[in-house]
Amino acid sequence: MGACVERGADPLRCAPAVMAGLAEALDAAGEFCERWEASGGGDLPEPDDGDPAPGLVDRVGHRAAFAWWALPRFEMASVAMLNHRAVRSGLDAAERARLLGALYTVQKATGHPFRCLEYALRVLDDEPVVALHRASGTGYKLRMSGIGDNFQLHTLLADALIGGGHLAGRAPSAQEAAVCRDAPGQVPTTGAFNLVTPEGEWVWNEGAPADIPVVDGVRLLVVDPPPYERSWQAGRFFPGMTGELVLERVLGAEESARWFAGVGAGKP
Repeated sequence: MGACVERGADPLRCAPAVMAGLAEALDAAGEFCERWEASGGGDLPEPDDGDPAPGLVDRVGHRAAFAWWALPRFEMASVAMLNHRAVRSGLDAAERARLLGALYTVQKATGHPFRCLEYALRVLDDEPVVALHRASGTGYKLRMSGIGDNFQLHTLLADALIGGGHLAGRAPSAQEAAVCRDAPGQVPTTGAFNLVTPEGEWVWNEGAPADIPVVDGVRLLVVDPPPYERSWQAGRFFPGMTGELVLERVLGAEESARWFAGVGAGKP
């Protein structure tokens, strides 16, 4: 179904069956991991385009074996569905949490990251975020949707704050920003900030916006100077997903000061 959606099928009609199948596959893959370890462990078999070998089925059971074999296909199909904001919006918080919990169980048991699936399930939409620029004491209220990782967020934040004329520094080019929104491809860029939590922990570019802590119902991000130059290929973690970061308003001095009151010192 993922391929059908990528070719134009309605994701809202296809998503319920795919997400139900993903839930079933994750649950049964968790059983697979338990049974594999209980029956001697060893290197996990790599799923291929065929069916699991009879010996594997005998070892862990039919349901568990076929779930492990099907999980990579469900990952691809689910990510194709989750590329669409309407599908993400239709996935309620409880179901999302249940899928992530089952995924984390499989990740821990296997060491396999399933990173695309994890990040797709953690994408935030219509999510408020406050960015505090420590050096100037200024604050900014933004809203983000469809951003797959913090490399993408970093570039769009620099575009909004430096490109928008609010902060000094190197603004991303129009193309660097465009490929992080909806334009195809990737282009080189250089980081403008070091992003940290209110407690001073780094918010790594390799992470996801959902890593940013929530304070008083809002994701709170502190913007510091970069400790060294970091370059990467600007673009979208999910090429089929539209990313958006909108600056809603510049906070007044008193409001910024209230947010800064809960911010600790930066860490080296």
